[in-house]
Amino acid sequence: MTGRNLRMRRLSRAGSALSGRKRGAQPKVVALGGGMGLSASLTALRRITGDLTAVVTVADDGGSSGRLREELGVLPPGDLRKALAALCGDDDWGRTWSRVVQHRFESRGELHGHAVGNLLIVALWEQLGDHVQALDLVGKLLGANGRVLPMSAVPLELQALVKGHDPELPDAIVTVRGQATVALTPGEVQSVHVVPPDPPAVPEAVEAVLDADWVVLGPGSWFSSVIPHLLVPELLDALVTTKARKVLSLNLAPQPGETEGFSPQRHLEVLGRHAPKLALDVVLADEAAVPDRDSLADAAQRLGAAVELAPVASPDGVPVHDQELLAAAYDRIFRMHGRIGPWR
Repeated sequence: MTGRNLRMRRLSRAGSALSGRKRGAQPKVVALGGGMGLSASLTALRRITGDLTAVVTVADDGGSSGRLREELGVLPPGDLRKALAALCGDDDWGRTWSRVVQHRFESRGELHGHAVGNLLIVALWEQLGDHVQALDLVGKLLGANGRVLPMSAVPLELQALVKGHDPELPDAIVTVRGQATVALTPGEVQSVHVVPPDPPAVPEAVEAVLDADWVVLGPGSWFSSVIPHLLVPELLDALVTTKARKVLSLNLAPQPGETEGFSPQRHLEVLGRHAPKLALDVVLADEAAVPDRDSLADAAQRLGAAVELAPVASPDGVPVHDQELLAAAYDRIFRMHGRIGPWR
């Protein structure tokens, strides 16, 4: 079967799953993460529900976000901007605003590299003095199909304990500071924590998790985008106590530096070490990215979860999620594993 025919077959299956969804179905879904991994989930999830909330990490310290954070003392806006852009509609208005907020200036001056959306978000924070109200206003302007919230109201510093950071000292464990540095660190990340150690959660984010039908965690940079949500005590308590079902979406491949050489089950093991009280319901993985299905099933079972394997990767071989296929996988999981909820 040619690559084109395989893609058409997969998209046909995805379309059939989505078209069979009951009209008016609106599961309350909360997606946690950051960066491009969260954007992939949101782009898929907005196709199957209109009641969608993104809870976004606020530990980024690189690029435009890092510069604004250092100069103005604000939350890093970059991952929040990406989430808002991912929620923009597929009409002309949505596509235009998605491009605008993602646009980066190119110059020889101070504006070089800054994203328009970052500046807009920070300007509204300064004008309104309220993180949530400002993000809601940006979402309204963009026609976003969902809500975007920061996980904490204070900017966080991510710190990692890394073994072998110095190749000449392979057994030494050192502390690496900063999300951008952790994401590309050589050596093996042992664990991560945030500073301040007990950051306050945004109340609206906690409320969304407690009120959800489904919580989606991942995909994304494991130590710098996924696990940080488990390091905010109030948010972790909400994840542990919520009646919502929880699905963990695994990455398609290890990330160079941060999770180099990690197997799919290793991702589950390190997540479990950071949040031993957290139980999951479903682990979603691309069927072609799991060489040892039994080991993954065992690791998932230790977290209380079943494994769902599905073709969710782009058929062109690039390790990115296909929007339609990922949406179909989420839709099927919500139907097969969900309780009979108010959207039924």
